Amino acid sequence: MKFTKMHGAGNDYIYVDCFQETTPAEPAELAKQISDRRFGVGADGLILILPTEKADAQMRMFNADGSEAEMCGNGIRCVAKYVYDHGICKQEKLSILTGNGVLDLSLEIEGGKAKLVTVDMGKPILSPPEVPTTISTEPVINHPTRFGDQNLSVTCVSMGNPHCVVFVPEATDELVLGMGPQIETDARFPQRVNVEFIEQISEVELRQRTWERGSGETWACGTGASAVCVAGALCEKTQREVLIHLLGGDLHLRWDEATEHVYMTGGAVEVFQGEW
Repeated sequence: MKFTKMHGAGNDYIYVDCFQETTPAEPAELAKQISDRRFGVGADGLILILPTEKADAQMRMFNADGSEAEMCGNGIRCVAKYVYDHGICKQEKLSILTGNGVLDLSLEIEGGKAKLVTVDMGKPILSPPEVPTTISTEPVINHPTRFGDQNLSVTCVSMGNPHCVVFVPEATDELVLGMGPQIETDARFPQRVNVEFIEQISEVELRQRTWERGSGETWACGTGASAVCVAGALCEKTQREVLIHLLGGDLHLRWDEATEHVYMTGGAVEVFQGEW
């Protein structure tokens, strides 16, 4: 099986072009094996690029633990770059089918290849049962919540997958690596949850560390950055357009007031190709 390693802001996945390759029979098991950073290729997970009649391509995403996720903001940018660069669909506007429906993307081309990709991430979901979370406040905005021995104020947003956004003075290892897995598996999040720990720099600039459901800490999370953009505005901490610094790079986010859609812009990089 041929594969391509790609990343968006350091959020790295193994991509399989199922237009050319046979779709893996057991993608969840393959994701666990190929993602292992010591005994496999090493990645945050596996993404399959598939033919579909509903869009220019379909993406299926599997975390490093084999669990299938609905969407990945960094992953879909890489899918769009692959689809364009490898000639599957040579259009600067693409549609990709995900577990969160069909999303539209715009590509900035340089030297015949996609350099920057803007994704219409759609409208955020704030209703607790749809996030989902059993926290009863509706919506869950800056809500004081106790996890173990920590009291944290959380904002819960779904961008097609669940996020718990926490603004903190400093996103320390103790918080991210200690509290991240506790919050991810907390019973109040029946499908587990991605956790964003956010330091506010200004009304238009933030720093983000993410504990990602099924993968642990990742260097970036696009759906998480989208959720952070929404949470910052809802908590009246930020404007609706922000620059977010992640461990692997920067993302620009805008929560459009007219459409209520979130737009994310960032890079996508092909690292290497190989055979498994």
